[in-house]
Amino acid sequence: MSISGINSIETLLSNNSYPGRGIMIGQSADGKNAMIAYFIMGRSANSRNRIFERYEGGMRTKAFDESKLEDPSLIIYNPFLERKNIDIVTNGDQTDTIYNFLEKGEGFEDALRTREFEPDHPNYTPRISGINYYCFEQNTFSYKLSILKSSNGNPEVCNRYFYEYAPMKGIGHFIHTYECDGNPIPSFYGEPEMIVMPNTAEELADVVWSNLNEDNKVSLLVRSVPLDGSAPTEIIINKNV
Repeated sequence: MSISGINSIETLLSNNSYPGRGIMIGQSADGKNAMIAYFIMGRSANSRNRIFERYEGGMRTKAFDESKLEDPSLIIYNPFLERKNIDIVTNGDQTDTIYNFLEKGEGFEDALRTREFEPDHPNYTPRISGINYYCFEQNTFSYKLSILKSSNGNPEVCNRYFYEYAPMKGIGHFIHTYECDGNPIPSFYGEPEMIVMPNTAEELADVVWSNLNEDNKVSLLVRSVPLDGSAPTEIIINKNV
């Protein structure tokens, strides 16, 4: 733990060998930047055979060795898409669902009410999603997080949770797919965890990547968006290089 009961990223990650896929969103310690981190992990050869690849308007997961790619259905997707003054980050193809709903003038929650957890028996991996709304004219932003998960492993019931936040200097929120390792793997439960955010993309990338389990970590995206509207800083780290 860190100040006032807020969690340190180091503690949360170093004490959990398998949080799975995770989203962190918050505000830099100096209040000048919105911060996003998204990481993926893997236990199987298929899950570990991935990299992040940036392209104009978004980022995709891609097989590192195409010859070893097995089922791509739940591991190949766009984790990150950007629209004017909006960033979307998720752990699956619901990124595209959210983007398409926004294009039609509908909302984040509307999009996710059409989706549910992944059909990967027996884990029923939750779908986690985050969105940033930027107001550069006022040097501020707001963000939301969501998790869609089965009801205690019951594949007949999908529970949908939504969280909305105003930014606070040096504070973020962290949501991940799994509570810890296991068989089946237990889904994340409770509200997103409050975390201490650093000042820069470099600091955030370092603290996340260095504390993810060495055997299971696969890729990381960190994005720092200046609230004055200047150019973002992005860092992508792939274990497979």
